[in-house]
Amino acid sequence: MWQVVYIAPDDYMADKIKYKLGQEGFMVQLRHLSKSERSGQVEILVPSSEAQDVAEIISKLD
Repeated sequence: MWQVVYIAPDDYMADKIKYKLGQEGFMVQLRHLSKSERSGQVEILVPSSEAQDVAEIISKLD
């Protein structure tokens, strides 16, 4: 099961976080909150079993 760990304000930030998490070996899915797929907020989802570890990594990103 997938869990939302962060809501990015835009595609740029979502892609940046997805790339970083991928480098760390995590599986990541993105889900756009608006009907227009390439604008607006984006949910970052990871497997529930990895959510706590991912949340710690995201909190340390600048």
